[in-house]
Amino acid sequence: MHLKKWLGLIGLSLALAAGTAAAQGKPSYKPLANPQAVESGEKIEVVEFFWYGCSHCFDLEPFLKKWTAKLPKDVEFRRIPAVPTERWMPNARTYYTLEALGLLDRLHGEVFDAVHIDRVNFNDEKIQLEWMAKKGVDRAKFNEAWKSFSVQSKTKRAVLLTQSFDITGVPTLVVDGKYVTSVSMAGSPEGLMKTLDELIAKARAERGKKK
Repeated sequence: MHLKKWLGLIGLSLALAAGTAAAQGKPSYKPLANPQAVESGEKIEVVEFFWYGCSHCFDLEPFLKKWTAKLPKDVEFRRIPAVPTERWMPNARTYYTLEALGLLDRLHGEVFDAVHIDRVNFNDEKIQLEWMAKKGVDRAKFNEAWKSFSVQSKTKRAVLLTQSFDITGVPTLVVDGKYVTSVSMAGSPEGLMKTLDELIAKARAERGKKK
């Protein structure tokens, strides 16, 4: 059987299995073993741990983009590039470099496309720099931000947060530092969005707030 077709069948089987699990009443979220402090102040925090190299994160991105466009005013969404291994660190630096340059809104989705559609190797600094230049990013400014103390510090902190939140796979979403959910737990991307809405309502009630 052709490899691509075989992998597609595996993906379909996993999706059906996840949907079946959800239908059988298995929980679509779980409490975080060690609740973490939020950085959103009075707002309810929703955090996505992701990796640019993750195909599941790539597939989820359109759903998250649509969902975040309609967030209530008392909710703050942010991303943290997961760094469970050294191999994931360059992609975390890419994310924080784009953030430092104010380019996340414009290029975050395009980086995903480049990795998963065009097969651009962002772990290679030279290739990454060439790609950025083609997108109109100043080479010197990108290189300066990439090597900056701020970006390196945020990348190191992402390593610690990955450990503190006990992230073992991506994409994983955490609501208000208390509840963990994912596509596999919720059964589908649509199920995940519904679960996030439910957890936000739960967090709001626990905070004694109204929408």
